[in-house]
Amino acid sequence: MEHVRVAIAGAGFAGIAMAVKLLEAGERDFVVLERGDDVGGTWRDNTYPGCACDVPSHLYSFSFAPNPDWSRTYSPQPEIQDYLRRTARDFGVLPFVRLGTEVVEASYDETTNRWHIVTSQGELTADVFVVATGPLSEPSVPDVPGLETFAGAVWHSARWDHGHDITGERIGVIGTGASAIQFVPEVAKTASQVTVFQRTPPWVMSRPDRRISRAEKLLYRRVPALQKLVRWFVYWRQELLLMPGLVYFPAMLKLGEKVARRTIDRHITDPALRAKVTPTYRLGCKRALISNDWYPALARDNVDVVTDRIVEVRPHGVVTADGVEHGIDTLVLGTGFKVTDMAIADRVRGRGGVSLAEVWDNSPRTYLGSTLPGFPNLFFLVGPNTGPGHTSVVFYVEGQVRYVVDALATMRRDRLATVDVRRDVFERFNDRLQQRMQRTVWVTGGCGSWYLDAKGRNTTLWPGPSFEVVLRTRRFDVEDYDVTIERPAGHEIVERPAAVTAAG
Repeated sequence: MEHVRVAIAGAGFAGIAMAVKLLEAGERDFVVLERGDDVGGTWRDNTYPGCACDVPSHLYSFSFAPNPDWSRTYSPQPEIQDYLRRTARDFGVLPFVRLGTEVVEASYDETTNRWHIVTSQGELTADVFVVATGPLSEPSVPDVPGLETFAGAVWHSARWDHGHDITGERIGVIGTGASAIQFVPEVAKTASQVTVFQRTPPWVMSRPDRRISRAEKLLYRRVPALQKLVRWFVYWRQELLLMPGLVYFPAMLKLGEKVARRTIDRHITDPALRAKVTPTYRLGCKRALISNDWYPALARDNVDVVTDRIVEVRPHGVVTADGVEHGIDTLVLGTGFKVTDMAIADRVRGRGGVSLAEVWDNSPRTYLGSTLPGFPNLFFLVGPNTGPGHTSVVFYVEGQVRYVVDALATMRRDRLATVDVRRDVFERFNDRLQQRMQRTVWVTGGCGSWYLDAKGRNTTLWPGPSFEVVLRTRRFDVEDYDVTIERPAGHEIVERPAAVTAAG
């Protein structure tokens, strides 16, 4: 059976960054297992009309691969996908990527201290398994009675059917999240009627987007340091303007709420519709969205916002709690992703054959978003509580990648066969994290959101400044791990306390 030192699941931002940094560290014995037909992850899959990033382009890119050719301050999906494909090619990652290769199961073998990985294209073993599938990879389909009986076309926004012409059709949209506020304005231009089924109105701020001029692009290309300076300006703007209110002083967000309400008042004159789309919870409790088209689209004559609860789906319509059946030809699910109930959790098994899903019990936890006890040599990228509430996920990714690369270097230097985070370290970290979370707007803001798991805990976001994550992952803290080492003669595995390893 084929064996590699490192197996990486996923070839999106995280998987590509991991592969690049492994190559820079001189590591060649690795593979990237990607279920899709191209690299790109989320940006390969989400191709719905109007799809674009809601983080400024200069920050939503790798620090080691600046792109002077972004067309806008907020990049459209095709440009981001091209950027990821180009980065993977230019840094020599593509030869290590196996497309069309889905991880079916990964189990830790305690007799060999290896991960046994079953894929859709065969089996292999690895010393280290890196899960880089990300939190936005598995579409969440709502459990609505009768959905399977719908006679028209139905799809999730992350699986857009571009072969289906919606011109002149009656379109039903379930959800008003980050994807819906981008595709609804586009769909409304050609559909005869768009019915938006809204459970909770989002806070929507203006999108300060503009085209980047040819002169700016030329300047970035000739003076790369200038683009880096702009990147750091954008980073600190996000950090200083947004993070304090979200994390420490939620009352600060009242000013943003006033600005958002003025935007609603400017675009929506109908009092009934205005009441429907005005949130009653604190800004930031749910993901704050940015758009210049959302409210104008909702005010169109051919768009209707329905706030009554969906009772069932019938072959030709959606029935709401008020007894009305809304006629629908095509149904689009803008219902987000399985963030706190990751599908891969059922497929990964650690010591004793116990799965991640069983250990987490609907409430995922890790140490520094990377590791957890009982799963030696398993690392996550963008794991629990390392999602960004106010800035770019790429910033977090690069910090965690450095942590894994340093872990691999430590294992090679000290001849460590396994590293397994200590239970007391893991519990202390998560207890403190949830204590800090209690003061954030995500807990105190008066809403329910996809940030929260089935037990009501926010296991998605980091309750502090983003640079704290990067600082805490700047080196692999081997003293917080139980380790085993290999003896040079015979490669026998023996246990050695972490403190001894740390002392050298």
